[in-house]
Amino acid sequence: MNHRVTRRQFVGSSLAAGAMASGYFIHPSAAQESNSPNEKLNLAIVGCGNKGWHNVQELKSQNMVALCDVDSNYLDRAAQAYPDATRHRDFRQMMDQRSQQIDAVVVSTADHTHAPATALALAMGKHVYCEKPLTHTVEEARIIAEMARQAGVATQMGIQIHAGNNYRRVVEIIQSGAIGKVSEVYCWCNKAWGGGKFTASDTPSPPNLDWDLWLGPAPERPYSPNIHPGNWRRFWEYGTGTFGDMACHIVDLPFWALGLGFPHHVTCEGPPVDPDGAPQWVKATYDFTLEDGSALKLHWSDGGAHFPPTESLLDRHDRPLSRWGLGILFVGEKGSLAADYGQHLLYPTEKFADFSPPETTIPDSIGHWNEWIRACKTGSPTTCNFDYSGALTETVLLGVVAYRAGSHLEWDAAALQAKNAPGADSYVRKQYRTGWELASL
Repeated sequence: MNHRVTRRQFVGSSLAAGAMASGYFIHPSAAQESNSPNEKLNLAIVGCGNKGWHNVQELKSQNMVALCDVDSNYLDRAAQAYPDATRHRDFRQMMDQRSQQIDAVVVSTADHTHAPATALALAMGKHVYCEKPLTHTVEEARIIAEMARQAGVATQMGIQIHAGNNYRRVVEIIQSGAIGKVSEVYCWCNKAWGGGKFTASDTPSPPNLDWDLWLGPAPERPYSPNIHPGNWRRFWEYGTGTFGDMACHIVDLPFWALGLGFPHHVTCEGPPVDPDGAPQWVKATYDFTLEDGSALKLHWSDGGAHFPPTESLLDRHDRPLSRWGLGILFVGEKGSLAADYGQHLLYPTEKFADFSPPETTIPDSIGHWNEWIRACKTGSPTTCNFDYSGALTETVLLGVVAYRAGSHLEWDAAALQAKNAPGADSYVRKQYRTGWELASL
């Protein structure tokens, strides 16, 4: 049986025709004209701290008209830099009050708030830039991708390394057939975002933090001091551990190079499942069927758990690949290729000593954020639009589902369910607190 399921099968609108060519989504028409003077975009910022502040700095060529953060410390800092922007604590109120002035929205919150903020922006017809993972659940990824198709706006997920030249050269090498047919890929990251435990507090949240707004769509619970701002990724209610944090960056490369669709089987092992906190390590395997009908296994590991090839192959400094901290290893019938963000190596080294790379066919990016800015203004394509990054996020989060469900998944992508594990459904989708449900078009 051919298990291949592609993203094309879920396109319910003519807006998505041609969506998968080289990871681009070609918009059928230009974006609406900006309301901003001097052809600048009017941006609304949801989340002004940490990565959110980095995104603001990368987009400072545009107009910041509205700033939102549940933590007044971050909000005040952003307001000092952009005193003409209005200040808000609740993104729902911000987008309601400033809807006529906003061209585009940047979402840089904790994972659990990505989808509610993004869905509201899409429902209002705004262009959206959202941090990775695009959503907190598999179902949300599917919903957001479809909303973006229907809205026809410019979208981009924050996996900025996709714009780097090294990834482009690797994609060209793999697609040139230099290492032959690829049958396995190993992806790893040595980070360990795990061990989250709720801590009882004798005091309410500090004055700068609106705890109820920070919880947003998550279940109501007393303030716990060890979550915001630095540790929320360790908790299932707000993040997805190292897996969800880093795999969107790393699995992006094989997803792009091999044109992956949805997997049909997923397994994941790790320490005993904790109801509150993500694990210190996991090892997962995905089974895909490629376009030509051949099989591919993709492996993920984090927290220092490694598969054998990353230990046996050495780099230029005689270090095992696992010492890189993160990386990708493509295993082909003619050889292997290892890469991280900034380098790539071919194995066996003696066979490829005189290797000449293929002709450059993927143009340099104008910059990850600049791609999105240009797309908002002209309707030009972005490389990490929500059609591409939604499917990437969905695939990554299926590994998290397999781990939490304690079962391998026989995945029915069309039905959005594990045919063999009905218990997994509670991790594929989730309930929202009243008032925080996803908006719709």
